Amino acid sequence: MKIFITGGTTGIGLGLAEEYLKAGHSVGICGRNLDKLNPDFVKKYPKLKSYQVDVLNLEGLKKAVDEFSGGKLDMMIANAGVSEGKTSKIPDFDVTRMVFTTNTLGVINAFEAGMKHMFPHKSGHLVAVSSVAGLVGLPWAGAYSASKSAVLKLCESYAVSFKKYGVDVTVIAPGFIDTPLTRKNNFKMPWLMSADQAVVKIKRALDRKTVLFVFPWQMKILMTILEKMPRSLYRFLMGFNLVNYSD
Repeated sequence: MKIFITGGTTGIGLGLAEEYLKAGHSVGICGRNLDKLNPDFVKKYPKLKSYQVDVLNLEGLKKAVDEFSGGKLDMMIANAGVSEGKTSKIPDFDVTRMVFTTNTLGVINAFEAGMKHMFPHKSGHLVAVSSVAGLVGLPWAGAYSASKSAVLKLCESYAVSFKKYGVDVTVIAPGFIDTPLTRKNNFKMPWLMSADQAVVKIKRALDRKTVLFVFPWQMKILMTILEKMPRSLYRFLMGFNLVNYSD
């Protein structure tokens, strides 16, 4: 298979790249800074192609995917994303705009770049990495929650509308994973999982072409409860920090 991964130089993206490379697949990755890649890793896998491009640069991303795919792409994994990092009571709206734009347009751009190499062949798999934060509006991560919710709804829609064209859609909603992104957080992260553990679970879900995969199970249960409870009760609990991990 030919697989392209945005945000593939670190964390989950890099882990997935290695899993597919080990299985003998051709993998293309992109990121804003290729200096993060270990030279030994690049030498180890001759089927790896890397591209320095920001996911917000649509034309640059299209060019990279065009070059890598050669006209046919089996899987596009839209993994690139950012968060607010340290929390504060008053949001920095420049950061809010940056987070929301990167996390939503990054997925849209990746899908657009990949779809043109799938639809003509009536095959392919579009994947987006969202978050359990997209299931509820977390008060200390408004932009992140909103952007990941948008990704969830986008993929929910595409999973139905693209099926008749032979293209599958999967959205991954992980809890807290130990990556460079989450290490910026200044709050307790329950059920923190290593990137290696997460990659194994994600790849299994992708092999099954699961439409929505939420994990770990403890976080899935918690978020389901928060999502289903009356909004007034949810706001009360969050307001009193009973389930606010930022304390």
